[in-house]
Amino acid sequence: MTIATRSGTHLAVLAALGFSHLLNDMMQSLIPAAYPILKETYSLDFVQIGLITLTFQIAGAMLQPVVGMVTDRRPAPYSPVVGMMFTMSGLVSLAYAHGYATILVSVALIGIGSSIFHPEATRTARYAAGGRQGLAQGIFQVGGQAGGALGPVFAALIVVPWGQPSLAWFAVTALMAMLLLAWIGSKQRQLSADFIAMRARGKKGKEAPQHSSATIAVGLVVLTFLMFTKNAYGESFRSFYTFYLIERFGLSIPASQMMLFIFLLAAAVGVLIGGIVGDRIGRYRIIWISVLGPLPLTLMLPYVDLFWTGVLTIMINLIMASAFASILIYAMDLLPNRIGLIGGLFYGLNFGLGGIAAGLLGVMADRYGVETVYQICSFLPLAGLMAWFLPRQDEGIGT
Repeated sequence: MTIATRSGTHLAVLAALGFSHLLNDMMQSLIPAAYPILKETYSLDFVQIGLITLTFQIAGAMLQPVVGMVTDRRPAPYSPVVGMMFTMSGLVSLAYAHGYATILVSVALIGIGSSIFHPEATRTARYAAGGRQGLAQGIFQVGGQAGGALGPVFAALIVVPWGQPSLAWFAVTALMAMLLLAWIGSKQRQLSADFIAMRARGKKGKEAPQHSSATIAVGLVVLTFLMFTKNAYGESFRSFYTFYLIERFGLSIPASQMMLFIFLLAAAVGVLIGGIVGDRIGRYRIIWISVLGPLPLTLMLPYVDLFWTGVLTIMINLIMASAFASILIYAMDLLPNRIGLIGGLFYGLNFGLGGIAAGLLGVMADRYGVETVYQICSFLPLAGLMAWFLPRQDEGIGT
């Protein structure tokens, strides 16, 4: 049995999901965190760095919607365990890679592992949420964001001093995640039954809102566009922030990795706050605040000193990250019977769109310099004006 609150929320399962997401994304985040080492060891340029990210992100994007569609028809509660096997094999392969081609294959395996992990894990979070969808997605995503933030810390403390082969040590965390995910998989039948019963009680005497094909199409297109601009700005930090700090302020690799950790940790706090507040004030308002709120700060960032660079990047990521839970739930409300597809699509978009952005930003960094990249990216939050075209809450979405 799992612990459920009065709202039907299974907190033990959500905590386990959040921790497994932490382990999954921590292993993934070792890839960009190791970029300075790989760049120096293999004499890579920024285009090649961008292509590593592109390979990893595309591998993580291509399968996720397909896995989601398959598991919508036939749930596979133990599929995240299989995904973790791919991640572990890719991590060990990367640890002992001796050439650029092997690096690309290794990161592709890690990306495939993520593409298998996310759709079914998203469904389980939805089932375990009960009546607190924002909290549930916030817990699940805060694990992923926290794991992403830990990558630079482990890179600074372990990978930098011990070298590339030390990446293999993190295979132990993959084994831990497999055990945890196997336990979560054993609970899914109960969670599914509880979720269906809760929805039946909630619909008694009410007519479920019906969304037209046009409303669904417009909503998904706008959400996809907002996701792309958000990810493009975020990817400029995940892939190039350490180089920016080293080039502009002369920081050491470990110091720049710790700054990246602080930036990514702000995202972990942001997604949890956004999920909880979204349960209270609605998804639509949270999305507006998140996509346009950072604009004044991003415009200031390229022109401030090191101290204010740290302060502004924390504030920017805190605000920007608060939207993801609301975007995901908003999309699920549009297509409530396609949870796996939505989870696969939007986590896949996180990978694929981030990979495209990384490739483009790598070309720009080689041609114009890293500082110019940040000056150009500072205008990306203006794209948040597209949120005006989202279907409103009074149409039964995002409440």
